Amino acid sequence: MNSDFDSVFATFENTRRSLPHAPFLHVPANCPGGPLDLSYDQAGLAISKLRDVYRNAGYTRGHHVGLLLENRASFFLHWIALNALGATVVPLGADATPAETAYILEFGDVDLVVHLSERQSQAAMAAQSVPALQLVSADAFDGAIPAAAQPKAAGPQPDSAAIVFTSGSTGRPKGCVLSNEYFLTFGRWYRDLGGRCTLRYGQERLITPLPLNHVNALAFSSMGMIFTGGCVIQLDRFHSTYWWETVRRAGATVMHYLGVMPAMLLQLPSRSDDQAHNLRFGFGGGVRSAHHRAFEDRFAVPLIEAWAMTETGGAGTIATNLGPRHIGSGCIGRPAAAYSEATIVGDDGGETPPGTPGELVVRATGTDPRRGFFAGYYKDPAATSTVWSGGWLHTGDVAVRDAEGSIFFVGRRKQIIRRSGENISAAEVEAVLSADDAVRHVAVIPVPDDIREEEVCAVVVPHDGVEPSISLATSMIERAARQLSFFKLPGYVAFADSIPVTATQKPRYSTVIDLVTTLIAQQAPTVFDLRQLKRKFRISN
Repeated sequence: MNSDFDSVFATFENTRRSLPHAPFLHVPANCPGGPLDLSYDQAGLAISKLRDVYRNAGYTRGHHVGLLLENRASFFLHWIALNALGATVVPLGADATPAETAYILEFGDVDLVVHLSERQSQAAMAAQSVPALQLVSADAFDGAIPAAAQPKAAGPQPDSAAIVFTSGSTGRPKGCVLSNEYFLTFGRWYRDLGGRCTLRYGQERLITPLPLNHVNALAFSSMGMIFTGGCVIQLDRFHSTYWWETVRRAGATVMHYLGVMPAMLLQLPSRSDDQAHNLRFGFGGGVRSAHHRAFEDRFAVPLIEAWAMTETGGAGTIATNLGPRHIGSGCIGRPAAAYSEATIVGDDGGETPPGTPGELVVRATGTDPRRGFFAGYYKDPAATSTVWSGGWLHTGDVAVRDAEGSIFFVGRRKQIIRRSGENISAAEVEAVLSADDAVRHVAVIPVPDDIREEEVCAVVVPHDGVEPSISLATSMIERAARQLSFFKLPGYVAFADSIPVTATQKPRYSTVIDLVTTLIAQQAPTVFDLRQLKRKFRISN
């Protein structure tokens, strides 16, 4: 690796030297902390000051620093400052419950949490069960921060720029260790992508409402802009009602999206200025088939569908930037030949012929199949070995390839529910609901949602003598909300006499999904729609 590009910080500094006055970060006026504009040089000066504060307090490689900074400018500044010292950042979600946050802090060996002042109580509640954890407010970051103690992480520390926790299919979230090479590969990949997604050096303004505790915003959009001297337009979250106004005023040329965004924007009343913007393309995934063509026709923004995982980074991303897009078909395109390759395998591990579904597996080109991918699951070498098998990363996603080589997403093998861009572990939600005194058995499944792609549904077999009712369903969700983020809570509760199981007594999920989808469509009296209740818990956070 070129010594000038051996870290996120060094790459940022290289762009800063080349384009000191170019805009790096824009926060619109309708977002917290806005309006704010920082050039590469202005951001670099702020980063250097933060780096010195951290260095003087003793923070260095091996220290893990949690960032509870939401989608604010301070996140970028603290992240890059810590990267300059070789420290590891652990992004924290603002929507997480204290119990969820505490798990990440303890399992992730976090030494210090930097939080917004309005997140003080969340951080303090989580810290109660985490030994020797120190807290500091980013708003009072004046140089007098807690001195660093010996890092909690044991042993010699490899290059670890970040640990991003992502839902696993078997319970608690797994910590994906992301090296500097992972971040730099993401930036190079986006820079080199070309075709429909060609980035113009020093000219792009990329707007994203996606959360910085997820890889899309943390690594994809950020590194793409840093590598090409572009500007990140960071929103606090997606607001459909004033999306287009923000796009126009901010001068956005590229948008990053999730499938829920086109769905919601298509619900807005048509306007004569629907196409009055500078967007060249949107890049994302999960747009519903019925919405894809309609969105492009109405707003004149090509939606370039792609597929990726936190584990793959840019090295394993597949996109429709080149070749046929097959709009509305679930096509995710082809891997970038210079970076990765992909194939579809059957249950026997052999490659399936065109037209036959199987598991999507990916790897880097060249002699090292893991080059640019995640470094592994934190403190879980067994899970890392499992996901890497036979030199391929096994995604758990089902796909099919046509005769020309285009890949089409079919669904997920593993029990992950994809709601508004959030990956939700069915097993984690089941574990919380199973502890409810009213529940004998429970299976958590995805059901289709016209706006959010999928919604969480709990199929519940109550104990004898417990009568299904809306009040029972409501009380179950209210109790679960003490431990689960609002988006993980069931939007539907379906009561049943039994749950179909396999020969090994595991829920037969495909059968349960078909059954419940039909019951919801029929508005069966034992199925309760609690999606509005979920919104209450989001507001309370």
